[in-house]
Amino acid sequence: MQAFTFTKSLTLGLLLSSGLSQASSLAIYQDSATYIFQPETSFIGFEKGIEAKCKGNVIPLKASSVCPSDDRLCQELTEIKGTVQKLKATQANIKVLNTLVSLPQPTSFDAASWIESAKIIGAEQAKLSVETTLLTEELALLSKDFEQQAPTPNALSSRQSCPEELELTLPYGQLSFSSFYEADIADKKSVTVTQYLSITNKSGIDMQADDAMFFYRPAHRYIRPIHFSPWIVSKYIPRPKRNYAKAKRAAAMDEEQMVGTMSMIATEAPAPVAQYVNAREYQIKDLSLPSTGMPLDVQVTQWKVPLQCDIRVYPYRNTTAFHTCSFTPKLQIDNNQWKVRSAQTTINYKAAGEYREGKYRLYTQAELDIKVERKPIVKREKTTGIFGGTARKKDGFTLKVTNKSDTPKTLTVTERIPTSTTEEIKVKLLEVRSDKKVNYKLLKDGEIEMNIILAAHENKNIEVLFEISYDKDLKVSY
Repeated sequence: MQAFTFTKSLTLGLLLSSGLSQASSLAIYQDSATYIFQPETSFIGFEKGIEAKCKGNVIPLKASSVCPSDDRLCQELTEIKGTVQKLKATQANIKVLNTLVSLPQPTSFDAASWIESAKIIGAEQAKLSVETTLLTEELALLSKDFEQQAPTPNALSSRQSCPEELELTLPYGQLSFSSFYEADIADKKSVTVTQYLSITNKSGIDMQADDAMFFYRPAHRYIRPIHFSPWIVSKYIPRPKRNYAKAKRAAAMDEEQMVGTMSMIATEAPAPVAQYVNAREYQIKDLSLPSTGMPLDVQVTQWKVPLQCDIRVYPYRNTTAFHTCSFTPKLQIDNNQWKVRSAQTTINYKAAGEYREGKYRLYTQAELDIKVERKPIVKREKTTGIFGGTARKKDGFTLKVTNKSDTPKTLTVTERIPTSTTEEIKVKLLEVRSDKKVNYKLLKDGEIEMNIILAAHENKNIEVLFEISYDKDLKVSY
């Protein structure tokens, strides 16, 4: 009985260890990717520019025009080669037919026979011409489709067998992913946020990973060592001018550009389910990722939080009003491109968002029923005066806000008056006036925030006046 138990345990252990040894994994970074799997044959895929390791040692690879017939991309490549063969055969037939037509003609002439021959030859020429056009178009489409899936038509395989797991390091661009968000604002008081990963494989290798990790960071990034250095104060001694100063500055600029370039490079089956591991780090189990060149969208997470929406306009910058929605995210937002919908209706496929004032603000759509016109007040001589040594200039602008819809609208208008950074120039708000009282607040840096309620088809005229005072000998601009 004990022997049976021992044998059973040993068999189970071997099975488990065998299963673990054949586990495959995938790690995609912003600058490269690593794929580890148990190869069944020496064939890898339609790849180039990769490094292969077996037991930690680099192994040689070879490219070939021959590929396994049961491979998906090989079958597509075989179809391309078949189309090329048909096209060449058709072109050869056209050449032969043209040669026959150009042969010396017989001395006797039979009009009926010539007419019948001309019909047959013409029909065949037209048929071959159409076939050539169709085959050329088909070949272009097939070739373009294959180029989107693989970087080369040459089959890549290892020159030596690897009994262990094969580790492939793929260069930038062949495997990539990005994160995008979808916001459902059907409930006016809350938003349902869904995050997705969009994964693209155009490496020429159909991949199957038991465990796939995605990192919003580069795998290779040089960090320059920094050590403390004292800040020295000493007696100033003029340094002699050197002729190579310009060359030194140029070298320093080149070094800065090189560092900047390095930083820039560094920063450059059943439906799979992704997991949010950490900010900018995700995981997918049992990922089937064929090399189709088409993005595979996988849901990462979904959460719901309270929402506040309003209509805003900044007339001094743009007179188009727009809707914004603010909320406090449960998880960090990695990408500021959004799809916004209300239940099944899409509002905006490419909305923008940003962290602002302690919350996340989503700019959902333009409000085309609100029309805003902004005009400067014409300056008059009597608005400018000099009192003692101080000049005082009155200025301002008018706003005309119109609600063109059949429903009331509430909006926030953000305007501004000049602000001064010197005591020699002072600015003060004189008045914000309208036919009806306007609720407004004067914030720092000359910002004016107005809350306006418009009835259906109502328009409101607002006049903003301010005064600038400065020494009469100064010249000011704003």
